[in-house]
Amino acid sequence: MPNLVTVVGRNTHILPHMLKHYEDKVDKKYIVVYRQDENDGILDEIEELGITPFKVVTEPKFNWNKVTELYNEVKLTKPNEWWIVADDDELQVYPDDIENIIKHCESKGYSFVTGGFLDRLGKYGTFPKVERETDIHKAFPLAGFFRYPMSKACPNKVTLMKGSQKVSPGQHYALFDDGTNSWGKKHLKRMPVEECFVQVHHFKWDSTCIERIKEVADNKKDYSFSDEYRIMYEAIKDSHWKIDINNSEFLVENLKNFSYINYEDYTNWDKLTSKIISI
Repeated sequence: MPNLVTVVGRNTHILPHMLKHYEDKVDKKYIVVYRQDENDGILDEIEELGITPFKVVTEPKFNWNKVTELYNEVKLTKPNEWWIVADDDELQVYPDDIENIIKHCESKGYSFVTGGFLDRLGKYGTFPKVERETDIHKAFPLAGFFRYPMSKACPNKVTLMKGSQKVSPGQHYALFDDGTNSWGKKHLKRMPVEECFVQVHHFKWDSTCIERIKEVADNKKDYSFSDEYRIMYEAIKDSHWKIDINNSEFLVENLKNFSYINYEDYTNWDKLTSKIISI
């Protein structure tokens, strides 16, 4: 089984749901705490969950490149093992048993597997409040693809990889020693999309997201992607603080299962896969 590595920032409310999702899918979990202040309380929250962090990093300004650096650093502690790399609001769903996928990759010489975002929403396109006791499957019954159409945020993700395989900022592409990355539809080291393209169910869109989006949108100095967030903020504002689920471009569906996620539940996945890999 692979290991799991995730980097946790200021918000820990999704983390217990994320860890529960991966409970039977991984061997060991490596939780890195990335805080901006020694007194911000996140370590207390982590300890309340019964988690001992693998590493704690304190920097006054949040830096996405630092997050990626931490992912690559942790994976390199076991370079020959396989790793799931997931932010704490990302629940990956595979079309086959993960161990079977790893065995196939090993036999073919692939070093990484890719996937794409599937944005999760509350009823009517709302942003639900998430607490530890929340059933997130019931709270987020809708799935679709609105972030890219609204703001052009990259939807590609590297989800599963060898520990020696580096990823680029945002974990959007695999990164190689010659400076190239895996952008494009095919790569010799990538498990072909036709064989496996992972659903990354993105639970970013909860009741705190508008505040978080606005914070980045208003801080162009510290965030190079603040324009993307400004566009997203204005689009949500224009839609009366929710997502327009009737927009056909967003491919929003009401998922049938409310206790777990099935790969087959989202019926537009093949169509969405073709769109994502062309971006």
